[in-house]
Amino acid sequence: MLGALLPEGAYGAEETGDPEPAGLFPEEAALVARATPGRRREFTTARLCAHRALAALGVPRAPLLRGRRGAPAWPAGTVGGLTHCAGFRGAAVAPAARFLALGIDAEPHAPLPPGVRGAVAFGPEPARLRELAARRPDIAWDRLLFSAKESVYKAWSGCGGAWLGFEDVEVAWEAAPEEAPDPSPGTDTDDPAATGRFRARLLVPPPEPASPGTPPGPCRLPSLLRGRWLVRDGLLLTSVAVPRPVPRPHRHPYPYPSRTAPKESAR
Repeated sequence: MLGALLPEGAYGAEETGDPEPAGLFPEEAALVARATPGRRREFTTARLCAHRALAALGVPRAPLLRGRRGAPAWPAGTVGGLTHCAGFRGAAVAPAARFLALGIDAEPHAPLPPGVRGAVAFGPEPARLRELAARRPDIAWDRLLFSAKESVYKAWSGCGGAWLGFEDVEVAWEAAPEEAPDPSPGTDTDDPAATGRFRARLLVPPPEPASPGTPPGPCRLPSLLRGRWLVRDGLLLTSVAVPRPVPRPHRHPYPYPSRTAPKESAR
């Protein structure tokens, strides 16, 4: 499922269950030593997905620990995201040379609990949700909005940003939903699927980049982020990938001198 949402150059790995735990580094296991069994299982499977995705990127295997505010401390030269919900665990990674940030989120495809929508949708978003629900009532648009903002937050957090509330992001959906690509051969699914894209506008200043000569820190995200979403098999997934800007070619402030020697003026 993640493969349908990630851009070229990014790698994902996923599981729909929790296989027998194996291969966690002791440092990783120590992070959830006091957690409940369920939390340890989802943590373990998500970490194993991360190791698989990093291996596909060519990164040597090493402990994936926690960084600032509990977000995964991805290996140098990479960006990535983790997600887990009932029935899904996943990870996505990409080279930092090509991407500033990457965020993914998975949720059960069901409406938000009563009273939660008001804490997620702001400004023009409630009206958009009503319009979308009238056109495609089979899609849990409020949960999709929640997931889109979660993906934005994970990209923001991975870029060094501080707290980002639901009210700090405005999401708009691009065009009508499309039918999702057919699942891979051998996939057992009777659930209709749909996919689409969204735009997320940051309503707060982006994280400030590190000053020259200081250790690597926050990167400056653009104020407008773009994402993708997918609904399939009782799940909905969203992703936000932020490409690294391509430096513009340096232009000389003055015209280049002519390669032809000037002719002598007539005397």
